Amino acid sequence: MSKIKNKTIFNLIILFSVFALITAYFIQYVLKHQPCNLCLIERIPYIFSIIVISICLLTKKFEKMSLMILSLIFFSATLIAFYHFGIEQGFIKESLVCDLNNEGKSLSKEALLEQLKKMPVSCKDVTFRIFGLSLATFNVFISLTLGVITTKLFLIYEKNR
Repeated sequence: MSKIKNKTIFNLIILFSVFALITAYFIQYVLKHQPCNLCLIERIPYIFSIIVISICLLTKKFEKMSLMILSLIFFSATLIAFYHFGIEQGFIKESLVCDLNNEGKSLSKEALLEQLKKMPVSCKDVTFRIFGLSLATFNVFISLTLGVITTKLFLIYEKNR
């Protein structure tokens, strides 16, 4: 691919990553849907992709290496999102990542009420759906698509140079 095309693709991925993060924060803070621990972890690959692409675009170097790193980031994101999807669907058990911080040390009424306010959402509870699908389900397809695109670009990089 030519430099213009790679730059365009990098810009599209960075825009999409920013859009995904803004959407997640909008759902959390404006629509008041509390995310589970895995939902929070699923945001990390988008942050990493923004950092990697920004470094590549600012330095105008490391384009091929950036594609390889982005591929790894998005395939890792696919695995995390699929794991979350599996927990939501009940074919994978919740792990320590989804720990609900049940400490039960103080049993006063006030302490229990305060603890309930702070308690994170279970990873198996879907609090927000679009077209009947959870955000983890969307994230599986989006991350897999971005992983395939960046891998293909990495593999054909030398041919199009």
